[in-house]
Amino acid sequence: MMSKYILIVDDSRLSRMISRQYVLNLHSDWSIDEAGTGEEAIAHAAANTPYLILLDVNMPGIGGIEAASRLRQTHPQTHIVLLTANVQNSVQAAAEEMGLGFLPKPLKEPQLHAMLKSLESQP
Repeated sequence: MMSKYILIVDDSRLSRMISRQYVLNLHSDWSIDEAGTGEEAIAHAAANTPYLILLDVNMPGIGGIEAASRLRQTHPQTHIVLLTANVQNSVQAAAEEMGLGFLPKPLKEPQLHAMLKSLESQP
């Protein structure tokens, strides 16, 4: 199977490290980049199109929903999954409206693995 490029975006370094480890536990050959802001995420994605972006909603500067909106325009084929501890209907509604995935924080490994497997089963 071909290695995939993943971008993990979270202003918490610890959250990025945990997400990275969860992905690598399932796919040790995947390439992972990290960004701490929405602005960094947009720059990373412009340089190398990700298969998947795990995107925190609440960040300083460009937040996750705004970053997702911009990334969706430039990378329509990229899977984008919003991560948030703030599980409000408005965030879930925004995710659905933009065709994004959604996972609550703190991220749990079984939930992430189930989401990755469902993405991989898509054509």
